[in-house]
Amino acid sequence: MGIRFIKIAGVYFVLAVILGLVMGIIQNFAFTSVHAHLNLLGWVSMALFGLIYSVYKRAGETTLAKAHFWLHNIGLPIMQGTLFVELLTGNTSLTIGIIIGSLIVVLGVLLFVLNLFLSLKEV
Repeated sequence: MGIRFIKIAGVYFVLAVILGLVMGIIQNFAFTSVHAHLNLLGWVSMALFGLIYSVYKRAGETTLAKAHFWLHNIGLPIMQGTLFVELLTGNTSLTIGIIIGSLIVVLGVLLFVLNLFLSLKEV
């Protein structure tokens, strides 16, 4: 799972950089929160998950790690995609998508922490 997380982190990094570039070019920073979340939850967090799962192979090979990967990579696009469209259109009825995506990401993060506690043993 470590390599998968690191690769997808790179994809989120590219998306965040492109969004930041476009906002800078057009001088419209309405999507700053999307840019920040793509960087933090996409690039930084996923790269760290990947590094942790690469160092602690046992944790990266669990069913919890697989569930964590998919929950994070389903929840984050839902959350940020819906936020992007809401900011673009002003349609606040889309907030439910942001909430659902956020809850999916939180569930994935909880599984990550649970996995660490169950898989990592002190020497």
